[in-house]
Amino acid sequence: MSRLEDVYELVSISSLSRHESTLATHVEGVLRTNQSLDVERVGDNVVARTTGHRATRVIVAGHLDTVPGDPRAAVMEGNELIGLGACDMKGSLAVMLALALDETPRSVEVTWIFYAREEISRKESGLVELIELRPDLLRGDVAILAEPTAGAVEAGCQGTLRVRVDMAGRRAHTARPFAGRNAIHRVAEVISRVAHYEPRTVVLDGVEYAEQLQVVFVEGGVAANVVPDAATITINHRVAPDRSPEEAVAWLRSYLDDLMVEGDAFSVLDWAPSAQPMLSHERLNALVALTSRPARAKWGWTDVATFQELAIPATNFGAGDPLLAHRSDEKITGDELEAFETVLRAWLS
Repeated sequence: MSRLEDVYELVSISSLSRHESTLATHVEGVLRTNQSLDVERVGDNVVARTTGHRATRVIVAGHLDTVPGDPRAAVMEGNELIGLGACDMKGSLAVMLALALDETPRSVEVTWIFYAREEISRKESGLVELIELRPDLLRGDVAILAEPTAGAVEAGCQGTLRVRVDMAGRRAHTARPFAGRNAIHRVAEVISRVAHYEPRTVVLDGVEYAEQLQVVFVEGGVAANVVPDAATITINHRVAPDRSPEEAVAWLRSYLDDLMVEGDAFSVLDWAPSAQPMLSHERLNALVALTSRPARAKWGWTDVATFQELAIPATNFGAGDPLLAHRSDEKITGDELEAFETVLRAWLS
C-alpha cells in the first residue's frame, strides 16, 4: 500500500478520546510483526522499543485519539486524503508505524509511543498514565512529538490556563430592572475586555510566541422575566514559556481586577505547563537543519511539556498543516507524508 493508503486504514478506525481500544489493538498487531521490537501495551497505550546497546535513545510519540467526528466520511482524492484525524495525527502515526517496521540499522535506539486520550483533560492522558504505571518505558535522551507542524520544527509550547469568573448581581423583575443588577450585563463587560486583548509576544531561542486570551463558556440566567443575579464565564489563556503559572494567574487577575467587585470570584480550573524551545540542543538543532526550514514557536499546548517535565529535551515535528487540525475538512497529502518520513528517517539514522 502507499503511505496515503496506510493513513486511510488508520483513519477508518474510529478512535474518539476514551475509545481508542480498537486502534490500539491494530497498532499493537502491526508492531508485533517486527520481532526485533520489545512491544508492550499499557491500557490503550502501545510502546515499542528497539533493544540494542547504542548509547542514545530517542523517543518518537504520537496520540491515537481524535476529536469527535465521523471516520466513515473519509475520502481519498488523488494524492490527498480528507478525513477525521488525517492531519491530527494519523498521518504521522502511519509514518511512525512504517519506520518502526524498518529494520535498517540506525545510530540510536528508538522508543515508539502511541498513546491515548491526548485531546481531552491532561489528567486523563495516556502519557500521564504511562508515567504513573510504567515510567521505565519513557526513558530517553531526546523526543519528538509528531503533532502536525507542516514539516517544520515547532519548538516548545505554550502553557494553557483555564479560569472561571463568577459575577454577582441582584434579582429583580424584568419590568423593573432598576431594582436589581444584571449579572449577565456585567459579564458582557468582561467579555468585551477579553475580546479587545492585544496579544503579548515574546521571542525565545529566536522563535516568537504570541499569547492568546479567549472566553470559551458563558453561563447565566434564571427565567425569562427575572434579572439574573449570577453569571459565569470561563476564560482560556495561552501563556508563553517565559511565564510561570503564578505569573500568568497574577497577570490575568490584574487585567480584570477593575471590573470585579465584592461578591465576585476568580477561580483557577486548570493549568498545563509550557515548554521551552530547546533549540540549542544538538539533536533538535540537527532536526531543524534536516527540514531546511526555519523553526517556529508552537502556538498551543502539546506533550512536549510533559517530556520536558521528565527532563527529556523535546520538540514538535510532524506531517500535516496544524491549521487544519480539528476541522471538518482535515486532510493530509502524499507529499506531506513523504517529506515527514524522509526527514525523520534521516534524523534517526
